Amino acid sequence: MGHPVSKVHITSEFKRSFHKLPANIQDLAEKKDTWFRLNTVDPRLHTHKLKGELEGYWSYSVNRKYRILFRFIKSDEVVYYDIGTHDIYK
Repeated sequence: MGHPVSKVHITSEFKRSFHKLPANIQDLAEKKDTWFRLNTVDPRLHTHKLKGELEGYWSYSVNRKYRILFRFIKSDEVVYYDIGTHDIYK
């Protein structure tokens, strides 16, 4: 069962990437962030752990193309590192 997030830290990289996104994707990302803050494993988000070089990181889907890359600091506190297409994994 998921849990709510009480604090989200946002990196400057995330802010830069977010502002480069199309307006409709920004709006959708804000909607998904609301869902994420209520339940980190909301099935609509497809939240999952990453493997390989990104082990320790997680991501969830904004839509089929865009993802948010994040890491848990505590069970109810995360850092958003980046947002974008699958290229953010590189």
